[in-house]
Amino acid sequence: MDYGFFALLASSIALLSFSQKLLSAWWRRQLPFPPGPSPYPFIGNFRDMPAKLPWLTYTKWGIQYGSDIVHASALGQHIVIVNSVKTASEIFEKRAHVYSGRPDLAMVKLMGWDFTFAMLPEGDKWRDGRSMFHQHFRQDVLRNYRPIQHLKTLSAAIIMATVYGYEVQPTNDHFVGLAEDAVKRLSDSFFPGAVAVNTFPILRYLPSWMPGADFQRFATECRQLTKEMREAPFNFVKQNMRDGTDSTSVVARLLEANRYDEDAIQDVAGTAPSRPLLHFFLAMALHPEIQKRAQTEIDTVIGTHRLPEFEDRLSLPYVEALYREVMRWKPVGPLGVAHASTADDVYNGYFIPKGTTVISNIWAMTRDESIYLEPERFNPDRFFTADGKLNDDKTVLAFGFSIS
Repeated sequence: MDYGFFALLASSIALLSFSQKLLSAWWRRQLPFPPGPSPYPFIGNFRDMPAKLPWLTYTKWGIQYGSDIVHASALGQHIVIVNSVKTASEIFEKRAHVYSGRPDLAMVKLMGWDFTFAMLPEGDKWRDGRSMFHQHFRQDVLRNYRPIQHLKTLSAAIIMATVYGYEVQPTNDHFVGLAEDAVKRLSDSFFPGAVAVNTFPILRYLPSWMPGADFQRFATECRQLTKEMREAPFNFVKQNMRDGTDSTSVVARLLEANRYDEDAIQDVAGTAPSRPLLHFFLAMALHPEIQKRAQTEIDTVIGTHRLPEFEDRLSLPYVEALYREVMRWKPVGPLGVAHASTADDVYNGYFIPKGTTVISNIWAMTRDESIYLEPERFNPDRFFTADGKLNDDKTVLAFGFSIS
């Protein structure tokens, strides 16, 4: 055998493969970014990035540029906003291997909110957190907590009772107040453009006494608040376990399993809060005729001698439609959880560089007029077919996509 020729052939194949990869990378980078506002020299779209209600601005951009995927940049950081269910499914589900990363948001870390697995990139800590969460919050397991859910009337009370075995006070509850305050502060500082340090991460090293470093003092206050939000109810569970009064809450069961360290359990427990019931109360106050129709269905199907049970759900189609409409009308997380691309990608002829922050604009998706006629109108009837049956639209976009 001519070993010299064999070595030359192998080298040629390797060189050809390497050249093809270079050409492919070069070709991708010649493609345009998705449409969006024109950038300024040096700062890009820094001045365009919304600090308040960003989902509204991103929705307007989609309409303005005639695209369900739009692009902006700030000082070299690329941001892509996805405004349609179709594109979100293509990107976040079918290309999950490319979009499973998380952006590095400096303010989130400074505030102490980087504990939640929803903001972690894929890895051991992310997998442990997701595993614990789904262990106790997947649909079949949640049946174990139905007695608690029947006894409570507010979402915060349901969550506190389920996760910590804690009975909230009717007013001014300390634990609930901690959670609401911490979450509110997070929402004020999470989105691109909300604070300068997210765009200029190097600013995190500024001392708090310097002019323009007010965010450091804000972050310090938030970090202490977040720490107390995680630790106070957790310690409540541990004390109850020592007293022999709690063995059924999620935290108690995780501690008894002796599989995870306490920090990991605190991280997962602190991920749970949400408040869709508040949106329901608002909708019913604004639309008493819809409330009356739902009540009539309950009275007709269930009667007035007992409360509805979970098993009655299939027998209450209008109440089911009402639930879907509440979640569509006021999605809990209008922008879902931000992702980051882990490699260069091309979608629909547009170049999306590695490290791009990719946001699912749930708000825009729930306002898609091709799916939801008169989207700003609260109308449970939109989930019924012409012959009066519930349609197949069971998607609750508020809960994001498969890798969220």
